[in-house]
Amino acid sequence: MTHDDLTAPAARRGTRPRPGGSHRPLALASAALLAPALLTACGGGSGTTTTSDGLVQVTVGGGGSIFDTPLQVAEANGYFRKQGLEVKFVTLTAATGPSALQSGSVQFFDSSPTGFVSALAKGLPQIAVSADGLGNPLGLVVSKKFAEAHKLTAESPAEQVAKALAGSTGGASSANTKAEAGIFLDKYGVDPDKKVTWVSLPSPAADKAAINSGQIDWFVTSEPIPLQIQNDGDGVVVADPFKVPEWAAEQAGYGQVVVTQKSYATAHPDVVEKFVTAVQQATAYMDTHLKDSNDQTVLKAAQKSLKGVPDSVVQASLQQVDWPASGAMDAAGWKKTMAFLDSLGTLPANAKVTSDNWTNKYLP
Repeated sequence: MTHDDLTAPAARRGTRPRPGGSHRPLALASAALLAPALLTACGGGSGTTTTSDGLVQVTVGGGGSIFDTPLQVAEANGYFRKQGLEVKFVTLTAATGPSALQSGSVQFFDSSPTGFVSALAKGLPQIAVSADGLGNPLGLVVSKKFAEAHKLTAESPAEQVAKALAGSTGGASSANTKAEAGIFLDKYGVDPDKKVTWVSLPSPAADKAAINSGQIDWFVTSEPIPLQIQNDGDGVVVADPFKVPEWAAEQAGYGQVVVTQKSYATAHPDVVEKFVTAVQQATAYMDTHLKDSNDQTVLKAAQKSLKGVPDSVVQASLQQVDWPASGAMDAAGWKKTMAFLDSLGTLPANAKVTSDNWTNKYLP
């Protein structure tokens, strides 16, 4: 999810129960390197472009977040090349990603469910072909001054945190993160509309500046910003998906998906299969090797999108996401995801996902 787009130790990660008939949540949100959008294999009917050594060139867009890590692992470990692909990366946003797919300037987009469903609501003919991350890596960070005044620490119980926020000033740089904060507060009887004074801010960076200046007491956004603030000694992360199960994949059914144009998938099924095969190999590698603190491949891959973020913060952010051994999706997972998105109240009235909008047929 592009919410606005780390103290959770690895030991807290664990194996999460799989919802749905197969007990598997919707496997669904990039250290994309800035590069010009390469117009290769554009549109459903065009031919693909190949390099002199026979590799098919494709371009993938990501949001420059922790969820782009599988793409970079696939590149670092040679999975794309083994599939006969040369992949170029571009950084896109939830607003620009769907239009880039539509124009053919990218062939794949690593999308949040929110962005994907919003594109479908606009009638864009796109399809999710693989899931590459499970979870909703949010952090609620309070200023150091607020934490001291209310005796809050990273280990404070969720109810204590919520009640301390009554009468506070919260920052909001997106409707989604404001709604997600509201879900947390409502659970413990703190009315987010009556008990919190909200300051609207243009971006997570503005949230960070506002908490440092004392303009706001706290805010919620995707990692690694909250954990960076904590690492710098300017605040404390007092809520995360481990403490707020309503944000986690088990209840929210949330994550990240690889999206392409329907016409492109129809015209180039072999390329789509090769791409999602490589990404699935990457997430399977991550699922296994994140347990090994000595493995540097995933860390270095994540840092390509999280430039300048301390190693410890990157590692902790990675632990807040489950990286699936399989990219397969299911109807139960999508139903859960849509229920979560509907609870936020930020989607168009006509937003929906049907079996025509996602498929597992390209997965190995």
